[in-house]
Amino acid sequence: MKFADDTKLSGEVDTSERRATLQEDLDRLEECANKNLTKFSKDKYKVLHLGKHNPGVQHRLGSMQLESSSVERDLGFLVDNKLNMSEQCAAAAKKANRMLGCINQGITGRDKEVTTPLYSALVRPLLEYYVQFWSLLYKKDVDRLERVQRRATKMIKGLGSLPYEEGLRELCLFSLEKRRLRHDLITMFQYLKGGYKEDGDCLFTRSHVEKMRGNGCKSYFWGHSDWTQEDNFSQ
Repeated sequence: MKFADDTKLSGEVDTSERRATLQEDLDRLEECANKNLTKFSKDKYKVLHLGKHNPGVQHRLGSMQLESSSVERDLGFLVDNKLNMSEQCAAAAKKANRMLGCINQGITGRDKEVTTPLYSALVRPLLEYYVQFWSLLYKKDVDRLERVQRRATKMIKGLGSLPYEEGLRELCLFSLEKRRLRHDLITMFQYLKGGYKEDGDCLFTRSHVEKMRGNGCKSYFWGHSDWTQEDNFSQ
C-alpha cells in the first residue's frame, strides 16, 4: 500500500511459510527500488507486530534489520500494537486542548456567536479526524474527548455554571458521542441504499429472510475484536 511517499507492507505471519513470504515481499521492494534508482529511508522503517500471540518475527530490508515498534503514526493518527487507539485519543485531546487554549487567550469576548464557530472550525475537527477508524472502545477515552468540548462550553459567557448537557442545548450542539453515532447511522443508511458496496460487504451481511418483522433491510455487523486478539500480523 502506497500513499504519496509512504509505503506499507502487511501480511499474516502465523506460519513459517507466511513469514518467509513477507520477507520475500520485502526483498522484492528493495530490488524494485534499486532498479528504479531510488532508495527507501530505512532508518524510518519500523515493524509493528499486531496480535496478542504475535511471535514478533524480525524482518530486514536489504541488509538492514528493521526495528520493532509498539506504536507508529499512520497518515496523521497513531496505531499501536494492541489496536485500542488510546494513544491516538490522548494525542487528539492534547492537540485540541492546545488549540482551545489559543482561542481562550486570543479573544477578549466570550459570546457564543464568536466562540462556538471558532470551536466548531478549529477544535472539534481535531477530535473527529478519521474517528471512524479509531472508534473509541473505553469509557476513559470517550470521557477524555468529551472533556475538551465541556471545557469549551464553560468558556462561553453565561454557561459556566450550567451542566454540560444544558450547555450543549444552549449552543445547539451534540455531544461528541452522539455525533459519532449519527455518522455511523448515516453510513449504515447509505450502505442499505447501495453505497459503499466494495467496503461495506466486508463489514455487513444482509438478511434475506422474508418473514422478519420490519422493513426487510436487516443487517448484521461482523466485528473484528477477535482479529486483534488471535491473528498475528506484521506491518
